[in-house]
Amino acid sequence: MIDKQTGLNLVPHDVSMERVGRDLVMSSKIPLGDVVDRTADWLHHWAETTPDNVFLAERTATGWREVTFKQALEAVRGIAGSLGGRNMGQDTPIVILSGNSVNHALLSFGAQYAGVPTVPLAEQYSLITEAHGRLIYVLDKVRPAMAYTDDAGLFASALSLPQLEDVEIVATKTEGAPGPVTSFASLVEGDASQDADALLATTGPDTVAKILFTSGSSSDPKGVLTTQRMMCANQAQMSAVLPFLAERAPRICDWLPWNHVFGGSHNVNMMLANGGTLVVDDGKPTKKYFDRTVRNIIERPGTLAFNVPVGFSMLVHEMETNTKLRDAYFRDLDLIFYAGASLPQDVWTRLEEMAIEVRGRLPLMISSWGMTETAPATLMVHEPIGRSGVIGVPLPATKVKLSPDDEMRCELRVQGPNVMTGYYDDPVKSAEAFDDGGYLVTGDAVRFVNPEEPNMGLAFDGRVSEDFKLLTGTWVQAGKLRLDALDALRGLVQDVMICGHDRDAIGLFVFPLPDQVHGNNTSEGAVIDPVLQSQIDTRLAEMAKAASGSAKRISRAIILAEPPSLKDGEITDKGSLNPRKIMTRRADLLERLYDNEDPALIRV
Repeated sequence: MIDKQTGLNLVPHDVSMERVGRDLVMSSKIPLGDVVDRTADWLHHWAETTPDNVFLAERTATGWREVTFKQALEAVRGIAGSLGGRNMGQDTPIVILSGNSVNHALLSFGAQYAGVPTVPLAEQYSLITEAHGRLIYVLDKVRPAMAYTDDAGLFASALSLPQLEDVEIVATKTEGAPGPVTSFASLVEGDASQDADALLATTGPDTVAKILFTSGSSSDPKGVLTTQRMMCANQAQMSAVLPFLAERAPRICDWLPWNHVFGGSHNVNMMLANGGTLVVDDGKPTKKYFDRTVRNIIERPGTLAFNVPVGFSMLVHEMETNTKLRDAYFRDLDLIFYAGASLPQDVWTRLEEMAIEVRGRLPLMISSWGMTETAPATLMVHEPIGRSGVIGVPLPATKVKLSPDDEMRCELRVQGPNVMTGYYDDPVKSAEAFDDGGYLVTGDAVRFVNPEEPNMGLAFDGRVSEDFKLLTGTWVQAGKLRLDALDALRGLVQDVMICGHDRDAIGLFVFPLPDQVHGNNTSEGAVIDPVLQSQIDTRLAEMAKAASGSAKRISRAIILAEPPSLKDGEITDKGSLNPRKIMTRRADLLERLYDNEDPALIRV
């Protein structure tokens, strides 16, 4: 149906509910359409029907490099032949060390064509010497047969690791390599002895396409075996509820990293499945790289916009004065999609206002819920809802099991064709990931927006695994409380961490925004700043007034002088905090948080 507000063809929420014991099972009544067997089926389709349409584009030193669907298929078949000529297959993965690029995409699809898994990794694993431990862990785990980087010289330190000593190195730029290197161009040329069609015929829905490593925030990273079925089913699930995607070829100008499932599977495959164009944004929502994003959007705007909340916040701030960016961004925009955290309502509202100013109508503004283990989308909003914080309803062919507690907060477990069967080389963790009914145990908690109207969807309510008990035996929902604290301290902090396991009260580690710290008075890792301490005290006191009990009242806080450390594992490559590492590394500060005489302590 055509939605009056957005003008888009949408399928409204339509769910069924079943009670199984004390659990609720929620599923979609919307049928799942046809599912292709492999990503190459999409590529062949578009190379035949729209051969000259641009599939991939990226900025170069002299302009823009564009690759059409026909050119992409030719390159992919050449790469597949080269891999086949090396007798590579499911047991010989390729690690990709560098970030998003056209060649990265072509290599990924070429490997999928030949049935060779790729293992895309965060760039910082290779470029930051202190983060090499994460890289070494993955290399030891997967034992790759090939490693790719865009620039061998830039990645020379990582390429010199003993774990890559006998691994074939492939690079686009080969200058400065620490050893022998194969040019990417020679890989594209193919191998005349190989039949690309025969290689493709060996692949199918159960073929592993990628091994995507989780962020490792609570344990060592786990390699999710991502099959063709998972990725292809997920696109069919989204197409079933967002039919407008198939009605005109979408475009995105996107920076989200491909070592994460959001950018690398959700967004990349959405463009391929729907004959769209993916413009690789070489910017990021950081002070150093944001100007690149602004320039890229102005020159190559999309019809869909994917981002994390901080990215949308930076765009809104820039568009307040940069009308050229605002006009380009909203001119042809059908969809705004956020994930990773809840979008602040004031940012949501300003995006709506700007869209009306430029287009005269609203885009569809939605969010979703998923994990690396679910390829990723499992819950999704697919109708206008007018507010932030809702993660939606189950997509077609998925089942969501909800186990409510006394406050109607529900633990979330899921089933569906987009859900993994297990982790790479880890039968114990694979078995632990599922309950007796075959549902994936996610560790996340949700609430009904309105328990009387399930079609209104679910809202995220923190991580069950982050919850802990106070000494009194009272459970603290740490994930939800953290979100509330972040909202209360907005503008003062970059992040916070809830403390209090086996203590008599809830405390808070505060990572301040650098420009909010006045002076340079620190005490063994803690900030003593009367102005900032007073501001935090005032806001937490206001928050405490609304608290209904000790489980929701933050009674103390301490401002940390050092930001979360990637080198020491305090922050994951996704940018989320690793509470276990922080507690261990800053054990002395945790003790000071509960020392009532410490001058750095903020007593609320």
